[in-house]
Amino acid sequence: MNANTFTPAGQKTKSDKGKMMASRVISYIFLAFVTVLSLFSFYLLIINATRSNAELQAGFTLIPHGNFINNFVKAWNDTSLVSIPRGMLNSFIIAASAAILTTYFSAMTAYGIHVYDFKGKKFAFNFILIVMMIPTQVSAVGFVQLVNQIGLSDTYWPLIIPAIAAPSVFFYMKQYIESSLPLEVVEAARVDGSNEFLTFNTIALPMLKPALAVQLIFAFVASWNNFFTPALIINTKEKATLPIMISLLRSELNSRAGDLGEVYMMILLAIIPVVIVYIFLSKHIVQGVALGAVKG
Repeated sequence: MNANTFTPAGQKTKSDKGKMMASRVISYIFLAFVTVLSLFSFYLLIINATRSNAELQAGFTLIPHGNFINNFVKAWNDTSLVSIPRGMLNSFIIAASAAILTTYFSAMTAYGIHVYDFKGKKFAFNFILIVMMIPTQVSAVGFVQLVNQIGLSDTYWPLIIPAIAAPSVFFYMKQYIESSLPLEVVEAARVDGSNEFLTFNTIALPMLKPALAVQLIFAFVASWNNFFTPALIINTKEKATLPIMISLLRSELNSRAGDLGEVYMMILLAIIPVVIVYIFLSKHIVQGVALGAVKG
């Protein structure tokens, strides 16, 4: 019998190493393809923002042109139909406020459900999950009627205050708290004389920082890109959010000839704040993924 047929335990043959290498190369190629596919539309938007209206009408290209500054100046200063600086400020006020309220109060609700034992706890949890299944469009008519009756139409409050109740964010935070916040820590804080509110803010929240960062990003992006609800509430152009303004630009382009380069620049400017928020909070997302992997 050939002695080379046997290999010591724990050692891999050349054939096994070759298969692993081939599998790794295929995985890298697939990931590179998916990355390029995901970023292609964003790259194309940047390219189109560097082209003039005549160049855009001439056809498709992947090569940037030299009209970026001109498009930026026109998009930033043009107030004939919409005002991009005003729209960005309006969207930021709504998105930032809604994201903070959503994340904080959802984490507080999840903390209460996890830490306290009370009658109806299971019912409360299931009821929140049932509410999560109801689409926003179903309650839109009643919501708009309520807003009009209490005199909050054409204000930002109906777009910010309801963000306190976010069932999907609550569910995510509840799952994260169960794996990251031992009840022994809360009990130790109570023994040391800490009140419940102080315990939540000084002990629980720092331990939930990766999950809070993830939900801040998701909530900010969802509110920033939200068109449906603001379109029902906001009536004046000065209070319009960026999605509403971009919709107005699209209608204007359909009705008459417009500057496509300026429109692409406006869309690019609308995306930049979301990218900035992700860059500042992305390290916490990586920490959250790493923590989940270690716990798993």
